[in-house]
Amino acid sequence: MYYYSLNEYLLKTFGEKVYKISLNGGMTCPNRDGKLGDRGCIFCSSGGSGEFSADKRLSITEQIEDAKRRIQSKTNCKKFIAYFQPFTNTYADVEYLRRIFHEAIAPDEIAALSIATRPDCLGDDVLALLDELNKIKPVWVELGLQTVHKATADYIRRGYELDVYDKAVADLKNIGVYVITHIILGLPFESRDMMIKSAVYAGERSDGIKLQLLHVLKGTDLLEEYNRGMFETLSLEEYADILCECIERLPSGVSIHRLTGDGDKKLLVSPIWSADKKRVLNTINKAFKERDVIQGRKYKK
Repeated sequence: MYYYSLNEYLLKTFGEKVYKISLNGGMTCPNRDGKLGDRGCIFCSSGGSGEFSADKRLSITEQIEDAKRRIQSKTNCKKFIAYFQPFTNTYADVEYLRRIFHEAIAPDEIAALSIATRPDCLGDDVLALLDELNKIKPVWVELGLQTVHKATADYIRRGYELDVYDKAVADLKNIGVYVITHIILGLPFESRDMMIKSAVYAGERSDGIKLQLLHVLKGTDLLEEYNRGMFETLSLEEYADILCECIERLPSGVSIHRLTGDGDKKLLVSPIWSADKKRVLNTINKAFKERDVIQGRKYKK
């Protein structure tokens, strides 16, 4: 089985190593500002999944320059992806979005723009802006689907139905935007088959996919459920097995942007094993080898 990694996709698309720069546009989310709710999704930290992103008090240009200095102190990378990560990055006035997105793609070394958002925050004005930007540099939109199962979606307080995601994907593909879908493996009360079904559903509709292990973090409502013993998190071996099955079932052209994800160690409560990245990757690679999941065409027999 061939595993189409993000690194391989980037080399194929841009001809060289490309690093993501995590940017903070200072936005919030309809699940936090009262439009849909005020507590966020049940698993979401106070940082809106952007614990490793830049300081929102800095301008976008300053954030990019600061990140470039840090990256280039370790590598000779010359190209970057401007990645708007925390919260919902199309949930703002479209003129504000136009200003910060154009600022982000202005430098020659920025190869693409990646925007993490919700499927229900892609109105016609935002789509028109994305179409405009995509004519200048490639635009990626990352959609937080997490699960295709309604009971789970309601439990995690996702706040939109599956057909909203389907429409968002269709709208984005209609303007030629590259679509990445986030799926969480290990959500409470989901079986192995349910997790795989979500991954396959997303893979059949997306250009890329992020497979994310469920993290129980401090300061989330999910932690309260966990402390009451309502569910258990996956073991490393369970996660690696489910991950392999998901990858084996994905269409061959879908690039895999994430295999597990890094939780902030200061906030992580469970699973603790996920903080040992070397062990996690070694276990995943061992599972790949046992199931003949080949990482990249250059390794293909």
